[in-house]
Formats: sequence, C-alpha cells, structure tokens
Amino acid sequence: MKFIIIASITLISIQFQNCNSGKSISNNNTSSMSNAENKPIKSNEELKKQLTDDQYEVTQNCGTEPAFNNAYWNNHKDGMYHCVVCGEPLFSSTAKFDSGTGWPSFDRPFDSLTIKEKIDNSYGTKRTEVVCQHCGAHLGHLFNDGPATTGMRYCINSAALKFDEKKK
Repeated sequence: MKFIIIASITLISIQFQNCNSGKSISNNNTSSMSNAENKPIKSNEELKKQLTDDQYEVTQNCGTEPAFNNAYWNNHKDGMYHCVVCGEPLFSSTAKFDSGTGWPSFDRPFDSLTIKEKIDNSYGTKRTEVVCQHCGAHLGHLFNDGPATTGMRYCINSAALKFDEKKK
C-alpha cells in the first residue's frame, strides 16, 4: 500500500513539472535583449489575445500538438519560420527535413543565437527543450537522431511557428 501511495505521488509530481523550469544547457546569446529567463515580454492577457488557444498552450505551457495534425509538418514551401510570439526568425525551410514524426523537423536553426537549449526532466525522461532565445517561448525538443549533415533533429511544434513564404 505504501508503494502505491508513493508511486501515485511521484506520477502526480511528474505530470505537474513544467519543462520551462529546466536548467539552461546553452546560452548562445550574449546580447542584453535576451529574455528567455525573464519571460513573459508580454502579459498573459496580451498573449492570450495575440495567440490561439493551441499556440498559447504550446508556447507558454510547454504543450505538444498532435503529430500529423498540425500546420507545417508537411509544408514544402520555401521560406522562413518565425517565433509565433515575438516574430524572431528561427528556422529556414532549407534546414527542414521529413523525419517521419509528424512534426516539423529541422537539422539546424537559422541562427544559433535565436535558440536556447534547456534540460527538460518532465514526464520522467531527460530531454533537451528548445526555446526562443528572445522571448522564452517553448518551441519543442532537440534530439541527436537527425540527418548526417548535423546529426540533430529540432522537433518543433507548428503552433510555435509562423511561416513566411519566400517571395518569388
């Protein structure tokens, strides 16, 4: 009985862990504009007006959208993916590849200064969370099973992105 109670408490605490509470494992930006540790740039009320419910849940509460049922997993257009919260350019379509996961995947950021990596111990696993360096918005996670070019896979929620198609 003691074991069941302890296991239940452990599972409940794991569920309520927020991925944004993880330690930073890289801080690529030396600029004083960085706000990844001091978010939000805007109030929650302003963000709720600006973002859809899904965008708010993903970027502010570390949510995850459904695989294969999101805006950009199958987008093959040329352009730039920006942070949906602050507009910072994050990923170029030239770095996008089909990972088969159902989420947009990139082998590198547009500029390493726009991305911050953090340790994420939520759900009882150790992962690398990826956040926008400028505003601290949760974007997704980084895995080391990407293509040979970099070996990295930035698995990013479409809800955290705004795509601007390249003008021809």
